[in-house]
Order: sequence, then C-alpha cells, then structure tokens
Amino acid sequence: MPTCENCGSFVTAEYVRVFAPNGMENPRVCPNCEDKVRDGADVREARATRH
Repeated sequence: MPTCENCGSFVTAEYVRVFAPNGMENPRVCPNCEDKVRDGADVREARATRH
C-alpha cells in the first residue's frame, strides 16, 4: 500500500503514478501534507499552512 514519505498518509496507486518521480513507489508529499508542497519537480516548505 503506497504511503506519503513525508506524513505517512495513504495514497492511491494512481496518485503515485502521476505525482511520484519514475521509479519511486511512494510520493515525497501528498495533499494531506500541511508543511510541504510540490513546486514543479522539487519539494519545498509551505509558505502558509493549509487546512
């Protein structure tokens, strides 16, 4: 079962296929992460928390 490497939340295989780099089984961040965001190919600290 794929999980987010940052927060440990469950993510679907489809989410991994679309948002994780090729060859990775778990994404680096997910929509549940309040402290990180995807910024193109990079992951960065969120400027503001999300709820």
